[in-house]
Amino acid sequence: MNTFSQFNIKVESQAFEGDKIKMSRILNREIVVHHFKLEDSKVKSFQEKGTGKCLHLQISFDNRKHVVFTSSTGLIEVIQKIPENGFPFSTTIVEENDRYLFT
Repeated sequence: MNTFSQFNIKVESQAFEGDKIKMSRILNREIVVHHFKLEDSKVKSFQEKGTGKCLHLQISFDNRKHVVFTSSTGLIEVIQKIPENGFPFSTTIVEENDRYLFT
């Protein structure tokens, strides 16, 4: 019988650390973004508008790691343009004209 270790399968995605935090708790406050990933949104209303994607952000805030989830088109478009060697970076997320933006 085979053992799992014989398959030599390595985990490719990194698990995010920390508690989930609402966007409203970090708005207009400096955070550090460590990593991100994009997945198809599981929320039906988000699937029907915008990109249909959910952005997962691994952040540090108040010296603790957290995870933020958002379907913000503005944040999704911009974060994909940041080079891999640009992480981590500090930023503030602001709400402008009903959109979230990195500053």
